[in-house]
Amino acid sequence: MKRVVVTGIGATTPLAGDANASWQALLAGNSGISTLEQDWVARYELPVTFAGQAKISALDILTPQEAKRLDPSSQFALISAREAWADAGEPEVEPERLAVDFATGIGGVWTLLDAFDTLKERGPRRVLPMTVPMLMPNGPAAAIGMALGARAGVHTAVSACASGNEAIANAFHRIQRGEADVVVAGGAEAAIHPLPISAFAAMHALSKRNDSPEQASRPYDTDRDGFVMGEGAGALVLETLDSATARGAKIYCEIVGGSVTSDSYHITAPDPEGAGAARAMLQALEQAGASIEDVEHVNAHATSTPVGDIAEYTAIKRVFGSHTDNLLVAATKASTGHLLGGAGAIEAVFTIMAIKEQLVPPTINLDNQDPNIPLNVPRTSMSLSRPDAVAISNSFGFGGHNAVLAFRAV
Repeated sequence: MKRVVVTGIGATTPLAGDANASWQALLAGNSGISTLEQDWVARYELPVTFAGQAKISALDILTPQEAKRLDPSSQFALISAREAWADAGEPEVEPERLAVDFATGIGGVWTLLDAFDTLKERGPRRVLPMTVPMLMPNGPAAAIGMALGARAGVHTAVSACASGNEAIANAFHRIQRGEADVVVAGGAEAAIHPLPISAFAAMHALSKRNDSPEQASRPYDTDRDGFVMGEGAGALVLETLDSATARGAKIYCEIVGGSVTSDSYHITAPDPEGAGAARAMLQALEQAGASIEDVEHVNAHATSTPVGDIAEYTAIKRVFGSHTDNLLVAATKASTGHLLGGAGAIEAVFTIMAIKEQLVPPTINLDNQDPNIPLNVPRTSMSLSRPDAVAISNSFGFGGHNAVLAFRAV
């Protein structure tokens, strides 16, 4: 089986406009959550008035021509992919051996809803002809594929908040099977719009700490009251170890597992027993040829919801047993909010950086840890003790989707 390594990373997040700056802001304990200043917040009397908005506007990076033809989700995707591609040294690869696996959870929601407003207010002749290509869930992947000339396949996973991890897992296996030599993989989301905010709030899924947005995302805290929406994208360049070594590429780490399972339990609630999530973790470790004792770091899904955080802890305990006490767990959504389909991708970037720098980032806003979730969650950066240890990153989504990635230093 071919070994697969990470040679490039890219991101645009609520913390910063690129991967390294996002990582440094995470290490500094910064929050990317802020009050929404848009006039539609008051117009629609939204019950939630804050979110994790991208730190750098895509319009400040892309050309006006590019931005005009892309939904915000595709804008973020293209920005992160270009950064990852440049970071990887722009590998010389035959187009027929280059693929894209890029995910979204919701897709072009801004394009769709703006077009419907145009239709209602101005009639069908004023609807933009690019509306369908811009709203398609495969829009981000297609934009990257065309920008890089990828002809080994352009693929889109849409599995709610597990989408980013699932896309990376698919890319990992695609290279292992010999379908491509290099794959650009990741996920993007741009759903900070009044309708998704209203809908998530109606489900009682969002935090309503309008008076203290920076403290609103608080995984594992006894006072957590829901997740915080975020936007942005993360991208990885994956390739065979042989390819990376032959061209003298910088190698961040090896991806050694990518597992996808499902709960078949409830459309929105996680299985309280954590069976599907546990199977995903175990399968990722099996693919890695690793034991539970080989794992030192977990980047948890940890959305800051009362039910979800406990369900994930139950799954972790189910897998690791007494070794759970030895895990260093990071809940990075405390700083970024929840990027939905882009969450797994930026958390993969953070997990990769944790391995590269042998450093677990802090989890902010954890003032009173829930006694029912007795995980070891550092409040300040903490060094890893084993350079050869495995790190895993969990993502779980509505519909009962579970996707887990495993990484290890080369």
